[in-house]
Amino acid sequence: MNENMEKVRCLIIGSGPAGYTAAIYAARADLKPVIYQGMQPGGQLTITTEVDNFPGYPKGITGPEMMEEFKQQAERFGTDIRFGVVTEVDLSKRPFLVKADDGKTISAETVIIATGASAKWLGMESERKFMGMGVSGCATCDGFFYRGQEVAIVGGGDTAAEEATYLAKLCKKVYMIHRRGELRASKAMQHKVLNTANIEMVWDSAPEEVLGDESGLTGVRVRNVKTGELRDLRVMGFFVAIGHKPNTELFGGQLELDEMSYIKTKPGTTQTSLEGVFACGDVQDHHYRQAVTAAGSGCMAAIEAERYLSN
Repeated sequence: MNENMEKVRCLIIGSGPAGYTAAIYAARADLKPVIYQGMQPGGQLTITTEVDNFPGYPKGITGPEMMEEFKQQAERFGTDIRFGVVTEVDLSKRPFLVKADDGKTISAETVIIATGASAKWLGMESERKFMGMGVSGCATCDGFFYRGQEVAIVGGGDTAAEEATYLAKLCKKVYMIHRRGELRASKAMQHKVLNTANIEMVWDSAPEEVLGDESGLTGVRVRNVKTGELRDLRVMGFFVAIGHKPNTELFGGQLELDEMSYIKTKPGTTQTSLEGVFACGDVQDHHYRQAVTAAGSGCMAAIEAERYLSN
């Protein structure tokens, strides 16, 4: 094991906007960061098409292109970016021990966790086929592209209700599909949804198939779970809002997590329950979940890691 042991001052796990921004700041602070990109290099942004809400890109940019630019900027300052997955972490003592699938064992003085969260999907073949061509997991990211059009959203919790009311301000009509006869969202959010004129509830129903052609999505077929009746909704956009799952499996039992398994950080910081371990981006944020807030928290994590090492 010791033959492959490598000593690192700052190890970053994950490579979305949070991880790459942490790398840029850590590299410029001469921490010589090593970053393992994980299963999905670039994170959730690599499955989005246009990004129009990140400052500094007045003409917009695609998610994959933006992540490639973040990566190049991190590399420019000397970040060691590795294609691979961290398979095991031991945070019981410092330096922390981390194993990766490239066979290396790393002894890290600080660890920045930027493993993100994964949107939960319905699991339909057609949903995957039209991902980024009408199917989206984020209304605040992609709603703008459907201004004045008809869209559908599936879900019944607070996130779905918030996203439905957000879409209703932009879109001509929003079909909200829910498999029960009442929403799970808080009473205040339910009231908002049910009193928005251009939101039509599609109760007791579940999406059966996403419909479309070469140009993209054209509709969604729903099945009434009580009667079995099928109905085709003619929509240009289909938003899946059935929740997110933070990628925290590696850290269970070692770091303090909240009731939804997100990493708990001290308010106003990225400091986790263990000194020298920092968390940034969607792995600790289920409120904003935006590229720009993830990047901001990545900056915070690197600055906090540097200060921690200089003490």
